[in-house]
Amino acid sequence: MTLLARLDRLPLSRPHYKLLLIGGLGYTFDGMDSAVVAFLLPSAKAAWGLDNGQLGLIGSATPFGFLFGAIAAGLLGDRIGRKKVMMYALAFYAVFSVVAAFSPNYEVFLGARVLAGAGAGAESAIIAPFLSEFVPAKRRGWFVGALAGFFSFGFVMAALIGRFVVPTVPEGWRVAQLITALPIVMLLWWRRSLPESPRFLVANGRDAEAERIVAKLERDVEKATGRPLPAVAEAEAQPATETPKVTLLSALKFLWSPAMARRTAVIWTVWFVITFSYYGFFSWIPTLLVERGITVTKSFEFSIIIYLAQIPGYFSAAWLSERLDRKHTIALYLAGSAVSAFWLSQMDAPWSITLAGAVLSFFLNGTYAGVYSYTPEVFPTWIRASGTGLSSAFGRVGSILAPTIIGLSAASLGFAGVFGMTTAVLVAGVVVVVVFGLSTAGRSLEELTEHGAPVKTAKEMTK
Repeated sequence: MTLLARLDRLPLSRPHYKLLLIGGLGYTFDGMDSAVVAFLLPSAKAAWGLDNGQLGLIGSATPFGFLFGAIAAGLLGDRIGRKKVMMYALAFYAVFSVVAAFSPNYEVFLGARVLAGAGAGAESAIIAPFLSEFVPAKRRGWFVGALAGFFSFGFVMAALIGRFVVPTVPEGWRVAQLITALPIVMLLWWRRSLPESPRFLVANGRDAEAERIVAKLERDVEKATGRPLPAVAEAEAQPATETPKVTLLSALKFLWSPAMARRTAVIWTVWFVITFSYYGFFSWIPTLLVERGITVTKSFEFSIIIYLAQIPGYFSAAWLSERLDRKHTIALYLAGSAVSAFWLSQMDAPWSITLAGAVLSFFLNGTYAGVYSYTPEVFPTWIRASGTGLSSAFGRVGSILAPTIIGLSAASLGFAGVFGMTTAVLVAGVVVVVVFGLSTAGRSLEELTEHGAPVKTAKEMTK
């Protein structure tokens, strides 16, 4: 009877849903922070007399911070533990959100947005691999997809702040930044409620701690369900318990080794494609609507409709992930995104732009639900956080480039050209994931990443 087989046979119940809520709230505020910047751009432009290039830099500031935060979170998560990184990242993000709220000038605001983005990026990169390690294989796709779905609530909250706080409250754009710092209060709850990942503990030789956590989870699940626990299946593979120390160099060397290069290339490509398209769209949609003769207030109202479409996008993809497999779900929603982006490029009227934008929002965010489920599944336990963090970080290169590229090229390409470019990027993503992606549904993390691989392989591949 192995420890991780005991963990995998537990039915989803109240203890798992509590973890889903804890991680989901983290993603809610990450989403709110990412989205709210789009509603701050018009106010920042008026306050400091900024041009489109400077606005593009503000739009790129958060994803630029995300890049470094995601890398740091992954490396630290594999060394000091998932839980610690998740908590420290939240505190770091909240502090610099407050600094941004009181920024006296453009330069301080830009720097604070970068650092707040680093905290949000670290938290975003660690939550999915952390919580995926608690969930049985048969429900992991739905669970992590639903976890990512909490981003949508943050975007809706950001749109509401953009509509009812930014234009109506004195210095409303500063107040909006203070609101995004509120999750600091969650630290007290997280400190008491979050266990460390048993898989991380086992991979680091801390079996006694892992045993205590798994035993408590078993008791909690049995109490919540009111039924005896299922029998424990024999585990086919176990995570390596003698693992190398993870550094940026050793992580990159392993991820791009012959055994892992295909998986890494697919994951990194999908992350880049979806993040480039997503940030290119959401960072500029309010500004583009205003430039097409729609008032600021109306543009925010249209944005709320577009953001609401995220919710069914995420949760429908989470449901499909266990039925179509992750790779097919990602391909389906990327294809839907490509069609929607092309449709949007042909629209002129405000209502048709809003409708096409809502459909694009549905598919883009559904893709994210699949990607967040898929990414932790393809990396071994000892390097799962680093693999996820580096994949997310590479995607952030797309989010850094997209607002600036669109900001600088909108004048020459026009509305149709901007979303025509997005269509081409999305089509490339569909081809890559369909042809080269790995099927993961219903398979344990150890089966996907450890099966047939002795401990020495991990060490040898990092030498």
